[in-house]
Amino acid sequence: MCGGDNIATNLQLDDRLIRQAVALGSHRTKKAAVTQALTDYIHHLQQEKILNLFGKVDFDLGYDYKRQRAKA
Repeated sequence: MCGGDNIATNLQLDDRLIRQAVALGSHRTKKAAVTQALTDYIHHLQQEKILNLFGKVDFDLGYDYKRQRAKA
């Protein structure tokens, strides 16, 4: 459910946290604050997945990317 799909959702959220997020983020609405928070959370999780690859991906120190480009 990505790409701007809108789903009506009723959530019981901590109003103090919502007010703080709206104020700190200079959001015009609670929805905007929650949407930004979810977007940031998703990006954070995606970055964690990438970080977990460190030390697990083999690479060639002698790889010449410039030479590879010349072949294309």
